[in-house]
Amino acid sequence: MIRRMRIVSLTAVMVAAGIILTGCRKPEQPAQTAPPEQSKAETPAQPVTPTPAEIKPGTTTASKPAEASRNYTKELLSPAKLKEKAPETYKVKFDTTRGEFTISVTRAWAPLGADRFYNLVKHHFYDGAAFFRVVPNFVVQFGISANPSVSGAWKHTEIKDDPVTQSNKRGTITFATAGPNTRTTQVFISLKDNGRLDSMGFAPFGVVDGKGMNVVEMMYEGYGDSAGPDQDQLEKQGDPYVKKGWPKLDSIKSASLVGTSASDKH
Repeated sequence: MIRRMRIVSLTAVMVAAGIILTGCRKPEQPAQTAPPEQSKAETPAQPVTPTPAEIKPGTTTASKPAEASRNYTKELLSPAKLKEKAPETYKVKFDTTRGEFTISVTRAWAPLGADRFYNLVKHHFYDGAAFFRVVPNFVVQFGISANPSVSGAWKHTEIKDDPVTQSNKRGTITFATAGPNTRTTQVFISLKDNGRLDSMGFAPFGVVDGKGMNVVEMMYEGYGDSAGPDQDQLEKQGDPYVKKGWPKLDSIKSASLVGTSASDKH
């Protein structure tokens, strides 16, 4: 998800390569598109080249954004308290509008990223979230909450980068960024071997199990990488914004921990 953040330090290189892999506020594009980037802190940036990263929604005219169904735990509104250490390995089951798939996470690959993902999933951050950026033969990005209040609470919760110990191969899941040490909630799943992202600091922390990629590859891609939701607006307006402007986008019905002694029950 990867948010649409852009990798600031590599902007020049990405522009030349047509790549931007961080969550920017605008959709990012694949290798001939930009790397996954997240939106920048308070500034909706428009990626020169799209890449999976975190994207921040732009300003909204709505005086009070509508909340999606409250399918998240109240703890999500207090990010500072959600710092539980994840198990050395754990699995996350995604039930989506296209079917189900499971991701296996290995903490040793990227400890900080694995811990953040664990806490987000445990408290249902991803439930209801849209796969807002789907770039064929590149990435599927998600990680902006369907609820504006939750997105607002996690806006400034950056974690430091993990060393890259695994390559961004097809099926791996990685956090999107907006530059060094800016990972928050957006992640992306590689649809092909994206080894070029390794040197940019994108550290995979898990991989889609078995035939799960058959489901991931079915996510709606018709809006392209330049006509999808604005990340800043999505953060500020939530699910209603997506449903109104991009009704065909697929989404996550629920994301939950499996095989961890009911640790995700609340």
